[in-house]
Amino acid sequence: MIKILFVCHGNICRSPMAEFVMKELVEQAGIKQRFIIASAATSAEEIGNDIHWGTRKKLLTENIPFSPRSARRLTPVDYEQYDYLIGMDDANLRNMKRIFGDDPNHKIFALLDFTDHPKAIADPWYTGDFDETFSDITKGCKAFLSYLLTSSD
Repeated sequence: MIKILFVCHGNICRSPMAEFVMKELVEQAGIKQRFIIASAATSAEEIGNDIHWGTRKKLLTENIPFSPRSARRLTPVDYEQYDYLIGMDDANLRNMKRIFGDDPNHKIFALLDFTDHPKAIADPWYTGDFDETFSDITKGCKAFLSYLLTSSD
């Protein structure tokens, strides 16, 4: 079982988008039973809130299934429970290491580091560009899944 936790600032835009995109990719590949996929925030600002309306609208447009959920904050226990902790930008990675007390088991990664063009994934809360965020997240999730499948063979 591969356990993945996607992480962003508030857990209402980027990380749930990545969670549902990845769930759809493993579903399409017929391997969903091999994965546990979830998401969390580094901040407490949005705890309890469902996904942002812009994320919801983009997932609907792209025919990516999603379900109602509540934003939650990352905890030190998550470090022990998940194999991969995937952040969206450098601030997420710094905050994850602060919450976990560093990364002794090398579980923390930036999503686009699995692609040929590593960079931060822009936060659509600020940019309003859910299309660009979806495109980057999809590229990252596809590359990450390819990495997982080739490294587990």
